[in-house]
Amino acid sequence: MVIINYFLISLIWFFSLLPFKILYFFSDFLYLLIYYVFGYRKKEVKVNLVNSFPNKSAEELKKIEKKYYHNLCDLIVEIAKIRHISQKQLLSRIQFKNKEIVNGFIEQGKSVFVVTGHIGNWEWTGMSFPLNFNARVIAVVKPLTNKFFDNYFYFLRTRFTSEGPVPFKQTLRALIKHKNEKTITVLASDQTPAKEEIEYWTTFLNQDTPVFLGTEKMAKALDVVVLFFTNKRVKRGYYEIEFSTITNRPKETKEFEITESHVNLLEKFINNNPDNWLWSHRRWKHKKQI
Repeated sequence: MVIINYFLISLIWFFSLLPFKILYFFSDFLYLLIYYVFGYRKKEVKVNLVNSFPNKSAEELKKIEKKYYHNLCDLIVEIAKIRHISQKQLLSRIQFKNKEIVNGFIEQGKSVFVVTGHIGNWEWTGMSFPLNFNARVIAVVKPLTNKFFDNYFYFLRTRFTSEGPVPFKQTLRALIKHKNEKTITVLASDQTPAKEEIEYWTTFLNQDTPVFLGTEKMAKALDVVVLFFTNKRVKRGYYEIEFSTITNRPKETKEFEITESHVNLLEKFINNNPDNWLWSHRRWKHKKQI
């Protein structure tokens, strides 16, 4: 197993040296393998799409499905590229459309939660935050089960910053540690809670869906501004980030208001850009008990 891990890392290192034009050639070949030969999670993707878009025709769903797999393969080679991507290349490919919203709160001395989902290229986006904002960036991640690759991704994610990603169960501890600093905490809201961790269900993409309440609870406890941001793939290898404010007075919001807001904003983005989301994720593996 160790030999295989090092072989894969060496392969990733080699691919990361290649120019984007060649990487996307490999992405097209990878698409043929993943979609037509191996059918990676194809059944799961089909079920997720059918349940999420009951009013779309089979032809429309097939078009979304194929485009999603193309985007997934691009994402794979783009993540491989992280090993040798330059700051200049990264900054040219991730455009922050209205970062003055974030800067406005930071200049007021307020810390900010920026919530998103697994849309666009979340790895590139997480790396670009410290390069765009004059504040401590806390990137919240779910650790990989493979410790070897979890350490490797930690290395990749800290190429342009000394602040390593924080495991999601340690988020509150990290926020308390830096409570006297201006912080920007980046969170993905579409993770699936473990069955024993489910506290709240909502309707997301026409399905009963369990969601974490951590963002809302921490925002209220620490009085942190909550924003949502979209991560749109505008063309191959280029992404656009756009922020919107959920609340700058979290303590005044109603129960579940923050949670419902970021869930609804993510749903709206997915409806408008359905191929941009991670459809092979097992988002609905838990069923609500009636």
